[in-house]
Amino acid sequence: MTNGNSVRVVAAGDHFILPSLITDALGHQLTCDVAELTLGWPLAPFGPVAEVTEASDAEDELIDALAGAQVLVTQMGPVTERVLDACPDLRLVVVCRGGPVNVNLDAAKRHDVRVCYAPGRNAAATAEFTVGLMLAALRRIPQAHDLLARKGSWEGATYYTYEHSGLELEDLPVGLVGYGAVGSRVARVLCAFGARVMVYDPYVHHHEIHGLRVPTLDQLLRQSRVITLHARLTTETRGLIGARELALLPPGAVVVNVARGPLLDEGALCDALESGQVSAAALDTYETEPVPPGSRLYGLGDRVVLTPHLGGASRAVAEKAAAIAAAEVGRWARGEPLAHCLT
Repeated sequence: MTNGNSVRVVAAGDHFILPSLITDALGHQLTCDVAELTLGWPLAPFGPVAEVTEASDAEDELIDALAGAQVLVTQMGPVTERVLDACPDLRLVVVCRGGPVNVNLDAAKRHDVRVCYAPGRNAAATAEFTVGLMLAALRRIPQAHDLLARKGSWEGATYYTYEHSGLELEDLPVGLVGYGAVGSRVARVLCAFGARVMVYDPYVHHHEIHGLRVPTLDQLLRQSRVITLHARLTTETRGLIGARELALLPPGAVVVNVARGPLLDEGALCDALESGQVSAAALDTYETEPVPPGSRLYGLGDRVVLTPHLGGASRAVAEKAAAIAAAEVGRWARGEPLAHCLT
């Protein structure tokens, strides 16, 4: 596209994907002038900004930093129509995440700006975290830790009684809703534990999967003592698991969600937890983030394990994302086909 020496790049990182990681990765791809900008996430939550979602509220800062720049590499930068209008030199945006939800793709196309993303950068981390949350919920690990380490109480020994003891993964029927990059890794790990893995994903047609393919979601729910969600959030999957679906689970089932909060009807889940239809839930994502102070989830005690959207939080994820993004910038600068481009 252009001579590498003339490329000006803005590395709009944050407190996870550090601007310095992006700069270092770019140095392995091309010679360029890099300006670094640090956005507030995750110390400041993301949210909707103008017409985009899951972005840092930093349009003015981004516009100032992009003056004269051809390339933006970011994770949370709000690439809105206003930003694009104000930055006529911008030709390439690379988002360091699995989907560019923080970019107005229609406006980018009108401004002749290519938009790339970094698929798969957190699949291993999220899969590991999913299995960790599942084990935490099944074996009451956080609850026992809290009693002993925080309160100095041996009351956690109650979880060794038959009535209150947990479930083990070996021979346990576990249903996976979705079999993409994360779900397929979770399936492999659960099979190694000896779980009876079942998979529902109408969009995946692999000849071989780890586990038993189930033709309908209802059938999966009826047969699973644990379900874990791995579907992408779309208009079709929003609210995929609601009151009707939770009622199909065997009484006392466990629900795990490290995908996207709105896949699951939170109110229906709270109802099911209070009634005992669901015995435990482990959640890393929520309908509203941060979880509001009045959420019913906070009143469910040891029936829930809650973490603040940490599934992709590993140093390797930040390093992989920076490397994937830098490789795209290198391809663009050399005039080569882009690997993960949407516009």
